[in-house]
Amino acid sequence: MATWGDFATADAALAAAIRTLLHQYGPGLAYLATIRPDGGPRLHPVSPVLTSTGLYCFVLPSPKRQDLDRDGRYALHSYPAEDNDDEAYLAGRALPVTDPSTLTHLTLLTRAAQGVDWKAYELTIDVAMHVHHDTPTTSTTTVWKPHARPAPRPRENGPCTKAVDSVQ
Repeated sequence: MATWGDFATADAALAAAIRTLLHQYGPGLAYLATIRPDGGPRLHPVSPVLTSTGLYCFVLPSPKRQDLDRDGRYALHSYPAEDNDDEAYLAGRALPVTDPSTLTHLTLLTRAAQGVDWKAYELTIDVAMHVHHDTPTTSTTTVWKPHARPAPRPRENGPCTKAVDSVQ
């Protein structure tokens, strides 16, 4: 597991590309996948908060919050872009933020409402991926993991793409 700061230090270019996709519409926007009690996926839109050191998410009382409290695994995927098919994907563990100074900083940064039953989570990173579509039929996928980083590789898109392209 790595923090956003660890990841951004290790691969500044990839972190910048992912940050750009998460903030392409202004505030952070992404889809958060969690794991239901029966093991199935649950998907929700969220507004992730990026700082220089961490990736955070405020979550109101909801099934997704129950999922994160029970099983902290998550996947975060950028919203689709209007002018291309580029994608950003992060996966790891969501950890409750309990440090008062971090909570105060995040509250002030985001102007989070006081008196609301939100809970902040730091999203640690086990894998980060960026897919840049070079042409309508080719793309470059860059994957980062805390202890292993394969080089970007171009590939042909299509229904016969090899199973090794999966990062899951």
